[in-house]
Amino acid sequence: MVFTNDAEVALVSAANLINTAPTSIEADKGATGPDLLLTVASLDEFVQREKFTGSREHSAEEVAAVRQMRAELRTIWTADEDTAVAMVNSLLDRARALPQLLKHDEWDWHLHATAPAAPLAQRMGVEAAMALVDVIRAKELDRLKVCAADDCRAVLIDLSKNRSRRYCDTGNCGNRAHVAAYRRRQSAKK
Repeated sequence: MVFTNDAEVALVSAANLINTAPTSIEADKGATGPDLLLTVASLDEFVQREKFTGSREHSAEEVAAVRQMRAELRTIWTADEDTAVAMVNSLLDRARALPQLLKHDEWDWHLHATAPAAPLAQRMGVEAAMALVDVIRAKELDRLKVCAADDCRAVLIDLSKNRSRRYCDTGNCGNRAHVAAYRRRQSAKK
């Protein structure tokens, strides 16, 4: 394990949130594909899947706030160390984060740094920021990656021991790359 369990869960959840934005790329068009976080219902599904707890507004404003947090987290994900530190500190400061150990549902002791009544986007951002603190302190920012597929801009957290993960989980990017490489090798033999 590279990070604590709750940090890994938060990092994977942050990557999953970022990847609700369009992740495929078409030449000269930039990001394309579906935005998976457009409605209250799609946010409800995401919150349930990622097991976020605490209060909810179930409103279009909440969806907009989470989408804004998604964009901020993507910027942090691809930032250099100084920029990431400044952005993480800003996120924690805006939320007036106050870390506390909690145990609830199926989760053992882990950190929460906001009140359960804090807005969902703020809770999501602070949870990601607390995990990013561990990443930055451990000098492991290079584990935050963008998919290596030419037509994908999804993000991933490389939790492998040898830092070898290159492709996201949003599609079949790794499979497509491996099949293309195989076909190139086969055609070179002919």
